[in-house]
Amino acid sequence: MSPDDHATGAGWKLEHTYAELPTSLFTEIEPTPVSAPRSVVLNAALAEALGLDPAALAGDEGAAIFAGNALPPDARPLAQAYAGHQFGHLVELGDGRAILLGEQRTPAGALRDIQLKGSGPTPYSRRGDGRAALGPMLREYVISEAMHALGIPTTRSLAVVTTGEEIWREAGAIPGAVLTRVAASHLRVGTFVLAAARRDEAALRALVDYTVERHFPEIAEQADEAERPLALLAAVIARQAKLVAQWMSVGFVHGVMNTDNMALSGETIDYGPCAFLDAYDPATVFSSIDRRGRYAFGNQPGIAAWNLSRFAETLLPLIDAGDEQVAVERATAVLHGFADQYDAQWLALHNRKLGLFGAEAEDAALHRDMLAWMQAGKADFTRTFAELDPAVELAAGGDPARAAWHQRWRARLARQAESAEASAALRAASNPTVIPRNHLVEAALTAASESGDLGPFDELCRAVTQPFARGAEVPTKYREPAPAEAGPYVTFCGT
Repeated sequence: MSPDDHATGAGWKLEHTYAELPTSLFTEIEPTPVSAPRSVVLNAALAEALGLDPAALAGDEGAAIFAGNALPPDARPLAQAYAGHQFGHLVELGDGRAILLGEQRTPAGALRDIQLKGSGPTPYSRRGDGRAALGPMLREYVISEAMHALGIPTTRSLAVVTTGEEIWREAGAIPGAVLTRVAASHLRVGTFVLAAARRDEAALRALVDYTVERHFPEIAEQADEAERPLALLAAVIARQAKLVAQWMSVGFVHGVMNTDNMALSGETIDYGPCAFLDAYDPATVFSSIDRRGRYAFGNQPGIAAWNLSRFAETLLPLIDAGDEQVAVERATAVLHGFADQYDAQWLALHNRKLGLFGAEAEDAALHRDMLAWMQAGKADFTRTFAELDPAVELAAGGDPARAAWHQRWRARLARQAESAEASAALRAASNPTVIPRNHLVEAALTAASESGDLGPFDELCRAVTQPFARGAEVPTKYREPAPAEAGPYVTFCGT
């Protein structure tokens, strides 16, 4: 692109702190232009939060930027390099179809990565075309916005544009698209794994300092330089324990928890084969490629701990350069804290879902027993929690386990000092009635991809960004699980 191809205005204030890291961690490369970019959806509220003018981005100029045909002022596009344990196996990777334009300085003073996904091949494409399809990009848009509305840390979607070109996948020719993703950063466990695999200690030290400055400035204030790697490990563990507990509290299945998909910021990243539970079953897997259930719903806390162990391994030379055994012991002691932190977060969230204040010794058993009868009865995860009412018995179906549990719950409620009204308000604020129901997501994506009908997608976006709506505000179809004839739900990566 020539300088004349740089777009003007719209409020862009791009910086390039990532480009100051060692060049082994990225390759500068420009997006590959497309033939006919057209805007499909623009997240106006997010644009405003970023300090951008939605009106200036809604037309052809915005579509050109979001497709990669033009660059915002001061953009310095690059593809990040990283590695990843894909289903447990280490592979050198990188942004094979994504390009970071820079970091937008928001009116609040924060930095937010602006990344194009589907913007053409890079040196890390591994013979791929570097492109993305409309359906998967719309999936990421709607589900990331749903997660944001649920209060769960997540990357977000600023825009989706079609390219005017078709791409080829197993199903044949499908419409191409580019997603603009916004993130606190795209630093991953896999970023550190790459530097460690190459034994590049200088890059590791630079990454520690950069991650601390960008996401954990309190570490720089509280820990001396020698203690920063261990303090960083502890801080990342705390954020991941909270994040995964939040996933579990709403029935979210990430689907591809490789180490390159664990963001050090604590945001949810990569919405490929993700989905939400209908019937509760910890063995639930939606991803077409997860044939052994490695990333099943119930396995997510354990996989998070496994990923964090890989992160800890990368830091060992920095924790104690002179004695690896001491470094291992110190890192292991910190890693052991994940389970307790996760359990505490999970218990606190599930207490809120039951309208419980404080904590009692038997609360964990109360939750486990509830999940047991839900699993046995194939109860819908979201609807069961949303419709809990101590005044309405659960034994209508003749299930003695449900009836016994209900009495225990009522007794627990009666022991707390808070009022019934306060408990009901806590439940209402903690149990969504609306999630991106898998069959509705698929219907919306099919309509958009096959016939260009964005009506179902727009309606779904409006619904899932109000997840705690109640009563008549929630159309029946958003409360109901998929009909039986829909069969098992399967998701695909979209690459």
